[in-house]
Amino acid sequence: MAVNNIKDILARLDSIEGFVGAALADSDTGMCLGFLSGGGNLNLEIAAAANAEVVRAKRKAIKTLGLRDEIEDILITLGRQYHLIRLNKARPAVFFYLALDRARSNLALARYALADAEKDLVL
Repeated sequence: MAVNNIKDILARLDSIEGFVGAALADSDTGMCLGFLSGGGNLNLEIAAAANAEVVRAKRKAIKTLGLRDEIEDILITLGRQYHLIRLNKARPAVFFYLALDRARSNLALARYALADAEKDLVL
């Protein structure tokens, strides 16, 4: 039986340039499965719960619009930060939440890193 590797995966995300923090959460419950802070003042457990609502709202919008598609990721651009939400294909209720300093990060590389983390995640 494989042991979950949440801590290891989140630690890998810490190497992304501009890393502020990351969490793994359940969009059905809003519960945080794990988090890692980059030393900022962002409460990642609260952020994970709040972003679970974002995921649920976007799914509802997709259903209302009759779109036959799935969310890959959601980008929220703030004045000083990027917030990325990446849904897990194997377990669609689970998502990564990644906060980055906008001035120091490369959004494309961060998306690739999240895609790799998603592939390597064991729950």
